[in-house]
Amino acid sequence: MTRYLIVAHQTADSPRLVQAVRDIRRSDPGAVFGLLVPATPVSHLASWTRGEAEAVAAEAGERARGRLAAEGIDLQDVIVGDANPVYAVSDVFNRGRWDHVLVSTLAAGVSRWVKLDVVSRLSRELPVPVTHIVAE
Repeated sequence: MTRYLIVAHQTADSPRLVQAVRDIRRSDPGAVFGLLVPATPVSHLASWTRGEAEAVAAEAGERARGRLAAEGIDLQDVIVGDANPVYAVSDVFNRGRWDHVLVSTLAAGVSRWVKLDVVSRLSRELPVPVTHIVAE
C-alpha cells in the first residue's frame, strides 16, 4: 500500500489534481491518500488572523474531500498545517510515514509556492519522490 501525501490549498479540488489522483488509484488500487492544506495567509482580507487562515484551509480541505469522494476516492486524513508549505510537510513527515508527495500549485506566473521554490525544496529535503501538479 503506497501512501500519498497531497499538498494543496487553492488547487485542492482542481480538475487536474483530481485526475492525477484518479490515475494513481487506477494504477495502484491500494493507494492511500492524505491531504495537507497549509494555512496560508488570507491575502484578500485587509487584516487576517491565524484562525481565519486555518478556517479557510479547513474549508479547502473539505471541498477537496467532497470532490474526491465523488470520484470514489477517500482521503485518509485532511490536515491543516503551518502557513509555510515546506514546514507543514516536515511536520507531517515527523508524525507519520508517506511514500510519495504530490504538490498541487497554480501556474508559475501566479503561484506563490512556485515563487518560493517549494517543489524543489521538498525534492531536496524529503526521502521520497515529489511530483508537481500544475492546476489549469
